[in-house]
Amino acid sequence: MDSTRNTIQRDIVLTMVRSMTDHPSADAVYAKIHGEYPSISRATVYRNLEYLSRSGQILHVEMPNGADCYDFNTSDHCHIRCEKCKKVFDISVPFSTRILENKTDPDGFLITKCNVTFTGICPACSGVSEGGACNE
Repeated sequence: MDSTRNTIQRDIVLTMVRSMTDHPSADAVYAKIHGEYPSISRATVYRNLEYLSRSGQILHVEMPNGADCYDFNTSDHCHIRCEKCKKVFDISVPFSTRILENKTDPDGFLITKCNVTFTGICPACSGVSEGGACNE
């Protein structure tokens, strides 16, 4: 497949990620697409998620100790993963690119990007929100 060509499948994947505001995993994106378009293969969905994230149309958010997820919000921002329900949320903390001002460290690494992910307990799981406990 020509990676620069915009395909119907790529449009379907992009539209689906943009409609899923809950930071879905690749499996969740595939499951939702497969429900509506059973002829689209898992490999096609995964390949297009990779292309869309490399091209900056969506974010690929790496999750330590969990499934990576995708985010339609491509602006600089931080994430938080709930320890209880394992969901990933955008978090409203100031995001600073200051760490990237010095693009090398003393060991010689060239820093190209920064991914900040916090861990905590979401309002639903902590009982702070109106909805009470989350679904585990």
